[in-house]
Amino acid sequence: MSIHIIPDTIDRNTFNDLAHHPLQSWEWGEARKKMGIDVVRIGESSNVFQMTLHPIPHTPYKVGYLPRSVLPSKEVLEFLRDYGKKHNIIFIKLEPYVKKNVEISSINYLSSMVLSSHSLFPEWTQILDLTPSEDDLLAKMKSKTRYNIRLAQKKGVTVREESNEKGFEIFSKLYFETCKRQKYYGHSHEYHKTVWETLSPSISHILIAYFENESLAAYHLFKFKDTFYYTYGGSSDQHRNLMATNLLMWEAIRLGKTLGATTFDMWGSLPPGYDEKNPWAGFTRFKEGYGTEFVQFIGSYDLIIHPFLYKLYSAVYSVREKWLTR
Repeated sequence: MSIHIIPDTIDRNTFNDLAHHPLQSWEWGEARKKMGIDVVRIGESSNVFQMTLHPIPHTPYKVGYLPRSVLPSKEVLEFLRDYGKKHNIIFIKLEPYVKKNVEISSINYLSSMVLSSHSLFPEWTQILDLTPSEDDLLAKMKSKTRYNIRLAQKKGVTVREESNEKGFEIFSKLYFETCKRQKYYGHSHEYHKTVWETLSPSISHILIAYFENESLAAYHLFKFKDTFYYTYGGSSDQHRNLMATNLLMWEAIRLGKTLGATTFDMWGSLPPGYDEKNPWAGFTRFKEGYGTEFVQFIGSYDLIIHPFLYKLYSAVYSVREKWLTR
């Protein structure tokens, strides 16, 4: 089985035919390159693996990140290890888009990876099957969610897709308002704009909820192959009694069906039986209201290339995390 670096001259559609997630798409790699991040694309018969390289300031070393790929084969893992040794990579973080129906430790060649102490993606998400009719989807929802959707409609909230420059700026404004309100500090406006511009029009979609021409909530959604993804969202602090976000999510579900998606991945969630005091409890409960299924992935793993430097990096990272969360 031949493992190889894929050149930039490959046809985008050919690459995407073998990718399994928007973060493994050709467009996502191009967006990261525009941000100054090195991207390595690796091919293996019927799969591709797209890795980003992140330099550690004031050192010659880097950290690799391979998000949402298929489970790597033994040959791919050996290729990554060898590539890491040649390019001063301390470790490579892998977060496969693979449901936890098998333990990593039970697969001999994968047991060399260690469970990461700091994952970037949540281990759980919620997924909605989009194949039933709209009536059946509504019937499957929690009654409170259904009530809030109808209330928003009755009160005059409307939703429309605005996958254009104006729509992105409205989304961005609401997103950063929400970040400030919830004291969450995510990526910059420039990051989101680069993602939006590079993934449009094939993957990115903007959906906005209005009341009397005032934007109340907006989503940036991804459509890749047969899956729709709720990636980023924001809402206004005004007219919260109109339940605009409930109607917006319902219209996102309808848009996903229209675009031909068969599943809707809500991107992240607490696990079932979650603690109601957890900061994520609100949006976990919100998503659960749409009749979703809780899905657990295999988690985040580190492929260690330089053991001593990995221990040093992990120790510094832990101290930094404690300092930032004091």
